[in-house]
Amino acid sequence: MRIAMIGSGYVGLVSGACFAQFGHDVACVDKEAAKIERLRRGEIPIYEPGLDRLVADNVRSGRLTFSTHLADAVGNADAVFIAVGTPTRRGDGHADLSYVYAAAAEIAQAITGYTVIVTKSTVPVGTGREVARIIRESRPAAEFDVASNPEFLREGAAIEDFMKPDRVVIGVESQRARDVMAAIYRPLNLIQTPMVFTNIETAEVTKYAGNAFLATKITFINEIADLCEKVGADVHDVARGIGLDGRIGRKFLHPGPGFGGSCFPKDTLALAYTAREANAPQTIVEQVIQVNNGRKKRMARKVIDFCGGSVAGLTVGVLGLTFKPNTDDMRDAPSLDIVPALQAAGARIVAFDPEGMEEAGRLLKDVTFTRTAYEAATGADVLLVITEWHEFRGLDPRRIKELMRQPRIVDLRNIFDPGEMRALGFTYEGVGRPGPRS
Repeated sequence: MRIAMIGSGYVGLVSGACFAQFGHDVACVDKEAAKIERLRRGEIPIYEPGLDRLVADNVRSGRLTFSTHLADAVGNADAVFIAVGTPTRRGDGHADLSYVYAAAAEIAQAITGYTVIVTKSTVPVGTGREVARIIRESRPAAEFDVASNPEFLREGAAIEDFMKPDRVVIGVESQRARDVMAAIYRPLNLIQTPMVFTNIETAEVTKYAGNAFLATKITFINEIADLCEKVGADVHDVARGIGLDGRIGRKFLHPGPGFGGSCFPKDTLALAYTAREANAPQTIVEQVIQVNNGRKKRMARKVIDFCGGSVAGLTVGVLGLTFKPNTDDMRDAPSLDIVPALQAAGARIVAFDPEGMEEAGRLLKDVTFTRTAYEAATGADVLLVITEWHEFRGLDPRRIKELMRQPRIVDLRNIFDPGEMRALGFTYEGVGRPGPRS
């Protein structure tokens, strides 16, 4: 199959490279000429484990190309995937669909034969119908179908998620379009991946419902962690105790400073907005948004209280800035709330992140970035863990203690063992865990 991928950002690039790995001929298109030139040189503009190798292999095979010319890519395509950004619109929290609709207008002028136009971007219910209307209004005689194929990619594990997904959701309304989409995903039949074919609206809602449910699980366990801290319970044991129930499951029951990233914050906002517009308000989702925003802001207060009510004049060493490990994505990261709040309270911030410091440097001011985690700990009055990068779990606590001015740790991801840290002489506080600080 010949595929055009409109948008070469995170979703478009990962999806395009994976489709090429399936054996399809894929042209990734983007208006940003500098990005396309970088991709042609083999430079990957985002950090995603394994993506550089996957792109290089498929470029070498001739199955994956990059272009700024939409018409050339679309004119020869059996399917055109729209994978442009849908950021949160200022003012009301709705998804900004201007890029999606602009792409649809350009695609309308470029299709030359029967084409399936697929929304891969995360879009509110009704978007597929509007895409179809835009194309039909511009080209009344064009042969096309519109489909919805939402992505369910976890940053840091996106390639595995694409190649071995839990399911593929496809919204179509003609047998012809269904046959094209089935052919595109045929390689997944070998591993018996469930294919959920439904109508367009159902596929659109499924994406938002899935992310909102996961965001709710995170927020739930975070509030349970608060309760555990008050009553002397251990949130990890609680999470295991409920997670072993097959109806609940163990995933997304890890307490922390709140969710961030490119999906959960904007998708919960967009779902809440869409639901209000449809006169079916999602009160649980709206509460999740409120609780999560408040939690990120409260994490700075947690550090201040831990330090006796003031961080004025103290050096805070920060481990991790991205919203999660294995990505350089800083969008809505808890660090963007925590670090400025600590600075406003008089703290000096010294930080290390394995992949996110370049982007963090554009978003956070007056932060001293270091080359290693140990350098971030050197001379610190308190060490703050915000992101649970795997390499942090292997740090030597004894060396950290020797480097710090005061052996104090606030661990917002519970990567260290409280008993071990206290036995080594640290004043330690995690999230939702019992016991004295020292």
